[in-house]
Amino acid sequence: MSLAPLPDPHVAFDDLGTADLVVDALYAGGANGNAGDDPIAKLVPGVGNQGGFRHCGSPAKGTVRLSVLYTTGGVVDWPDHLDTQTGTFTYYGDNRTPGRDLHGTPRGGNILLRDAFAASHGTAAERAAGVPPFLLFEKAGGAGRAVRFRGLMAPGGPNMAPDDELAAIWRTTGGRRFQNYRARFTVLDHARIPRTWLQHVLEGGTPLEGGCPPAWSAWVKGRVYTPLLAPSTTVIRSKADQLPDDSEGRVVLEMIRAHFRGREHDFEECAVAVWRLMAPRTGACDLTRPSRDGGRDAVGEYVLGPEASPISIDFALEAKCYAASNSVGVREVSRLISRLRHRTFGVLVTTSYFHRQVQEEVREDGHPIALVCGRDIVDALRQHGYTTPAAVQQWLEQGFPGR
Repeated sequence: MSLAPLPDPHVAFDDLGTADLVVDALYAGGANGNAGDDPIAKLVPGVGNQGGFRHCGSPAKGTVRLSVLYTTGGVVDWPDHLDTQTGTFTYYGDNRTPGRDLHGTPRGGNILLRDAFAASHGTAAERAAGVPPFLLFEKAGGAGRAVRFRGLMAPGGPNMAPDDELAAIWRTTGGRRFQNYRARFTVLDHARIPRTWLQHVLEGGTPLEGGCPPAWSAWVKGRVYTPLLAPSTTVIRSKADQLPDDSEGRVVLEMIRAHFRGREHDFEECAVAVWRLMAPRTGACDLTRPSRDGGRDAVGEYVLGPEASPISIDFALEAKCYAASNSVGVREVSRLISRLRHRTFGVLVTTSYFHRQVQEEVREDGHPIALVCGRDIVDALRQHGYTTPAAVQQWLEQGFPGR
């Protein structure tokens, strides 16, 4: 017996004021065509209906009791990102204007980040007083103002250095430089935030009482992280899922293809650089001579363990600088599989996409191969600051000049 799908959205606009917050549930927006349609303002009264940072309290006065972080997922220059495999959420601050001080934003979002992350490394009492619960909402797909609740978050993470948790990074727009924060949070393993606790906190009660979620209590009292880990069950991606869904992303891929047109074998070096962005502990890589099918291979090592006593795992990498209409098929992947006899894992990087049959065979046969498609390349570049076609073009020209 199959279950009927849940209605979309899950919670009607008129019911928001009494609804619990359930991870990944959808909450409908209104239908009046104005700011009053915003569902977050009804779900969490007092935090407002606009902006990425929404507080109950004042960051400047240190009185924030609860904070909502809202992301549209559509700001290319500031690619907020939730890694459901690890429970890590990367969020960018609200200083996006050259000439403004890092902490001089109207809504005080960067002040809140600075103070909350500092307090997170203090005593339990300092965390209780200085770190509000953070609630993550994401714009739902489609028209309207519907949002999806993504979880209760705490600053930092179990395996992060302080510099990785909160960092002031530089960006350039119109030739002018400015700083903004990149903050990393952990989504805690708690599926339902009860309305009673939200109301208790919003009315000024201590977050450790009133039905406090155990995951939040454990974090405040001992800085114990219990991440919400959700390994993906979708291992077969469609063509649409493997190519960028925005025009700038498509321009970036075409720019990469154009840069290596007529010398596609040189794309191998670029593919290694992209893989390093995704796997920063990649060690030495050696390019091999061009192969007969127009590609070039690399062999490398991935480093694990402490710096004083590391171990290295070998891998083989192949790259295919293909047009978006040309998929990577069984022949190309079979060649890589055959090279894994003396290697631990394989990496195949393409500017296009992988045929469904390729993905099925790799997964069903358990081959240790990372399949990196066009969208993965664009996402990796954006997450490392190459957020515009101009920035990518500069990266290409500086890193892989024509010979």
